[in-house]
Amino acid sequence: MSTPRNHIVVMKFGGTSVEDATAILRTASIVAGRLHKNLNPIVVVSAMSRVTDTLLAAASFAGKNAREDALKLSDTLRTRHLNTAADLVTQTDRLTALHLAIHHDFDSLDDLLRGISAVGELTPRTEDNVVSFGERLSSRMVAAAFAERNIPSAHVDARSVILTDNHYGKATPDEPAIEAALAAHVLPLIDLGKVPVMGGFIGSHKVNGTDAGITTTLGRGGSDYTGALVGGGLHAGAIEIWTDVNGIMTTDPRIVPEALRVKTISFEEAAELAYFGAKVLHPATILPAVQKNIPVFVLNSRNAANEGTKITATPPPCASPFKSIAAKKKLTIIDIVASRMLLAHGFLAAVFAIFDKHHCAIDMVSTSEISVSVTVDSREALPAISADLSKIADVKYESNKALICLVGEDIRGISGISGQVFSAVSHVNIRMISQGASEINMSFMINEEDVDEAIRSLHKKFFSSPDPTIFDTEAAQVLNKA
Repeated sequence: MSTPRNHIVVMKFGGTSVEDATAILRTASIVAGRLHKNLNPIVVVSAMSRVTDTLLAAASFAGKNAREDALKLSDTLRTRHLNTAADLVTQTDRLTALHLAIHHDFDSLDDLLRGISAVGELTPRTEDNVVSFGERLSSRMVAAAFAERNIPSAHVDARSVILTDNHYGKATPDEPAIEAALAAHVLPLIDLGKVPVMGGFIGSHKVNGTDAGITTTLGRGGSDYTGALVGGGLHAGAIEIWTDVNGIMTTDPRIVPEALRVKTISFEEAAELAYFGAKVLHPATILPAVQKNIPVFVLNSRNAANEGTKITATPPPCASPFKSIAAKKKLTIIDIVASRMLLAHGFLAAVFAIFDKHHCAIDMVSTSEISVSVTVDSREALPAISADLSKIADVKYESNKALICLVGEDIRGISGISGQVFSAVSHVNIRMISQGASEINMSFMINEEDVDEAIRSLHKKFFSSPDPTIFDTEAAQVLNKA
């Protein structure tokens, strides 16, 4: 008998939720709690905290022919994983098998680093292979830790189910192929009562229809995306994103300590926040859930009792105009003024074709008859983009800018809302203004050094009397009393 799909819950745990043995034990306890509720968990894990950065550094050293530096970083990671495994697993045969698997992976990694160093070149394809070891290792350790605690786990190599194109570094998933692979490799495990455990972030590109694939990655933050792809592909009842905060907040608590937890928010609002700088979610995470209308929960593995944030298609109405304020820093404004193509038909098309050619996403656009201003966060591509733009226009840059984005349902229908926003930040110099076509975001550009002051002013203006239906006002009262 097959498992009801609404009983399936995809649980994605971030790097801080698997950073050491203590964190992994918390994760095991949370998963066991889902089993006790007669749910069928599928667990997706990131690499252990800071491992991805270390692997990228090792790959970079190898590419610069600094082989010993690369191998030294690999050896540090090997020791960390072996020690964590020993803290998690005591059953002799299981620990022996886990240590052998860890050594095997690191031997393969060291061979790869030596090869990169010998060639003296690090390609995006090879870098994806190097960085994939973080999730491959963490998922194997987590599966063994679960088995040690009588959770019937089954390790799944994510590369067998997350099938992608060959855009290394930021591959695009093939969702129909993923759904078929999940049905073939994961659903049977669930029907047997197993808890599949796989790494996030990584996938594979199949070559000529063969079973063997070339390792790819979904880009930084892609473990969230993996969780959503698995949830969408299996038509799961829920997707849970476990991190180290209590959910989506009204803004960054490091800037505004009295920031509130948002109890419920729409898919569209959450996607806007993720894209415009909110660190809790990867921007693409929401899309597979939206397509299948699967609720997403953002939860705290260090405070599992907290209700977190529910992201759903139809949240209750909110008395406050905004749900949250996000900031995106390290942006550049590019002013493009038509020169030889003054008023010519096709000028804008030519401009945007250049950005498309260099795979450079644009955050905000402001246009006039003969000019266009755009904001981008891809500084690496700017010299090449500038060279192409200079053939059709005069180009100027302003760097060290930041985008402030206020998100809320149907803000365009609220009379005077723009005046309230810009009155609250009247002491801050504003460079560009935009209101999204979706009618749920209002954005503007400012200097990076003004971000904290702008966010504090806006938060005080719009969240002094929060709607208790949407915001966790009890936590705010406790904070105020303290």
